[in-house]
Amino acid sequence: MTVRVGFLGGGFIAGYHAKMLRAGNCTTATVYDPDPDKARAFADANGASVACCEEEVLSASDAVYVCTWTAEHRRLVEAVASRGLPVFVEKPLAFCEADAVAMVEAVNQAGVINQVGLVLRDSPSFIYLRHCLGQGDPGRVMSVVFRDDQYIPIQGMYGSTWRADATKAGAGTVLEHSIHDLDLIEWLFGPVLSVSAQTAGFHGISGIEDVAAGTLRLAGGGIATLVSVWHDLLERPSLRRMEILCERAFFVLEGDMFGPVRWSLPGEEGSVEGKALMDALGEAQIQVRNPDASFIAAVESGDPADPDLAVALRAHQLADAIYRSAAEDGALVPTPPLTGE
Repeated sequence: MTVRVGFLGGGFIAGYHAKMLRAGNCTTATVYDPDPDKARAFADANGASVACCEEEVLSASDAVYVCTWTAEHRRLVEAVASRGLPVFVEKPLAFCEADAVAMVEAVNQAGVINQVGLVLRDSPSFIYLRHCLGQGDPGRVMSVVFRDDQYIPIQGMYGSTWRADATKAGAGTVLEHSIHDLDLIEWLFGPVLSVSAQTAGFHGISGIEDVAAGTLRLAGGGIATLVSVWHDLLERPSLRRMEILCERAFFVLEGDMFGPVRWSLPGEEGSVEGKALMDALGEAQIQVRNPDASFIAAVESGDPADPDLAVALRAHQLADAIYRSAAEDGALVPTPPLTGE
């Protein structure tokens, strides 16, 4: 059976997922967006029909993507789950941890397959870095320096004007962009015990921070620093750079997807990027998956999807801690323990 996929929201990120879905056993069936021009453009690009309302999408779909502004995520995820349909929801889940918890409870109670768009877990660059950290004897992670910058996405190819409205976005660069980074830090380096952070606003948009700097204490003894910036340099794409200093190794990652990843080990210096990076992953017998195709495969098999809403909840706990710290001028804020600790 070909899975019929419906979209709630037809903007930039919905178009990205629709392209990725072409690798799966599915068809993009229908879309609803309150902006009819966005809905029509999405439909024309993906061979879909334009629905007259959200209910029409739910009725015509075997699985649903929620790609709206953040304020709508909880309501729509709960609506999809109540129909017993698998749901893929974009990050961030919601404005705050409490709403994210309610969303986790909704999909769990309904027993529906669910996945979140934390797609950098499937980035070849970050996958290979994680592999490198587990090879040989690099020692403990001592320091992580992580910078994430992007032009503010209310302009350029993103055109997400709603991100300048705190009633729709909830907050700025930490929640809307670096939720990825918070997830990656624990995925790569283990639990965060506490955070201290400050934020700033250069664009003068109420409730939307465009600079954030946080210090995160790792359970393994190291310290990670995260700097997240939304600027106005449209010529500069979304870029991440990470430097990791271990007791006996040094790693540098640049670029969200294909590197380069560089390393310095006792008696060895190296670097891979692009095709060489993909070849290195193949030699390590690490398969890079298409997260959207994996979601469809989970829908077909009935197996759990990954990362699901319960996994994504943790990044919201860290984001909430950052905002609480910034509100108290950088006060140290302990984070909740990871489930099972």
